[in-house]
This record gives sequence, C-alpha cells and structure tokens, in this order.
Amino acid sequence: MTKFYAATAIALCFGSAVAAEGTLNLYVWSDSIAPELIEKFSNDYDVQVNVDGYSSNEDLLTKLQAGSSGYDIASPSQHFLRIMIDAGLLENFGASTLDAYANIQEKYRNQWWDETQEYSIPIAYGSAGFAVNTDEYTGPTDSLKYFFEPEGELAGRIAMLSYPDEVVGAAQLYLGVPFCSEDPAEMKRVLDLLMAQKESVAVYSSDNIEGRMGSGEVAAHFWWDGEVVRAAASGAPVEYAMTKEGLVGWIDSLVIPKGAQNRENAIRFIEFISTPENATIQMNHYAHSSPMNVIEAEKKYTVENAPGLYPTVPVVMSRTCSPKAQDLVTRVWTQLLQ
Repeated sequence: MTKFYAATAIALCFGSAVAAEGTLNLYVWSDSIAPELIEKFSNDYDVQVNVDGYSSNEDLLTKLQAGSSGYDIASPSQHFLRIMIDAGLLENFGASTLDAYANIQEKYRNQWWDETQEYSIPIAYGSAGFAVNTDEYTGPTDSLKYFFEPEGELAGRIAMLSYPDEVVGAAQLYLGVPFCSEDPAEMKRVLDLLMAQKESVAVYSSDNIEGRMGSGEVAAHFWWDGEVVRAAASGAPVEYAMTKEGLVGWIDSLVIPKGAQNRENAIRFIEFISTPENATIQMNHYAHSSPMNVIEAEKKYTVENAPGLYPTVPVVMSRTCSPKAQDLVTRVWTQLLQ
C-alpha cells in the first residue's frame, strides 16, 4: 500500500512530557492517524506520542531491517507484513487475545498475511488505481487502457508513483499477467507496456499528488481511493476510475516492531484505536474503509458521497512474492527509470 503524500516527520506531543507515564513512537503512513485520537490517547493515558510518517512500504521495511528503529508501532500493508513476520522483524503480541480482535470484521481475521493473528490488527483497507481531473479530461475511465495507453487529453499528461509496488500490479491486471509471476517473458510484456507509456508520463512521484492533480498540472495520476475521496471532498475536480480489469487491493495493519521499548503503550494504543467509536473517527479522518466494526450512522463517507470506497469492479490484493518474482519486478522498474 502506499498512501498519502511525501514522507514527513511529524511530532505530535500532547499533554505534559514531564508528567507522562511513558512515550509511544509511531511510524505510520503519513497523515494517516486522526490527530484527535492521538490527542485523546495522550490525555487519557498521560503518554507522550510522537508520530513519524512514511510514503512507501519499502521505506518502512528498510527502516526495520536496519534494526533499533526506536519505533513502537508501524502500519505495513499485507504483503510487506508477511515479509516482516517471516524475517522476524515484528513482536508477537498475541493480537487475537485482545479486545481489538473481537471488533475486526470476520472476513479480515486470520488472513494469509497473519494466519494466527498474533502479530497484527488491521486498521484500514482500500485500492489503488488511477484518478482523473475532470476539468482536464472528459473521456472514458472504465479501463486501464486509457491510463497505460493514453491518447488525446491524457497524452503527455499522466503521472505515476515513484515506486513499483501497485503500479506494476495494475499493469499486470491490464495485461492478464498474474501477480508474482516468475516468468521473464511475462514481465517483459509489463516492461514493454510501461516503456511505451513513459513518453506520456510527466513525472514519477509519490509526493504532492493532490496539488499536482488539483492544479491541473496533470490530467491523470496513479493514486489511492481514499486520497481521491478526500481531495474531492475538499472541492478538487477529481474522480477515481472503476476499471473493468480491476483495482490493486491493500490492507494496512498495526504492528509492533521487534524490540519496541514501549510495548505496553503500543498494545494500549492498538486497543484504543480499535473500538467502534474510535475506529469510526479514524475512518472519517483517513477516508479509507475500515476493517473494524464502526458506527454506521456516524460514517462520513458513504456509497453516495464517496463511491471510490465502494468498488464495483474486482479488487485483487497484492501478494508476497518469491525472491525470483520480486527480482523481476525490481528489474522492470530499474530499467524503466534508467
């Protein structure tokens, strides 16, 4: 998954640092956690909360692999979560024994990325596809063809993310190439598609997407459902495409990095943010769907005002690939950006 804008480092320190019973250091998707929940948790538990942000799963993985990150909570997407569990980078905090587990919607419990639900509690899910500025582009959006083979109003005026994760997945959906393919010939088709598209790509960037789209600098951008919803709610002329080939799915979860110094505060926070009341506040802030049971009457984003959150096309979840398959993805992206 990869959501929101440039990686930022935001310190949200509420309450008295002197009187605090402890601290809690979060490393999560940038701007993903509702500030009012940070403040409320800090006040309720007398804990100083520090929040740093990242904009890609790759950044998070690199940080945890380096060791001694100093963070107590992170929020990887499902395929990176599996990698982190297998690499011994996360604490087993007995997630399935928490009250938070009981509030997870049944279909999101004990999935392949954490079968025994010992390492994670899900916090948000959604999809990645492309969005258009409706002031700049008035054509069809029901196929990935219009994005990967742009013509007319989109020629030379599309933008991509700066990393391969969901972009390559979308290209695979368009071409009918399975995720995690180990076939070099199939991945060569992906590379050829992206290379042909390249002359129409104004920029490869995961930063300032809302500004780039809202200003009309580009007419289409690879983006995430919730970010499009938030931008539209603020008045930007943007629309999320429901492409017949499908969308790339993700689900983010709260985890505790190995060796976290404030483990009990981390568990306390995970319990806190997972109650129906707080999960609703979190969903209304982040504008991504919640895997938790929320208070339906208090949801800000509904199918009527935020259709992007309620896909009418297939959503295919990114998978944890073999080293061989991942190497092919890396090679595709490296050659594309050379």
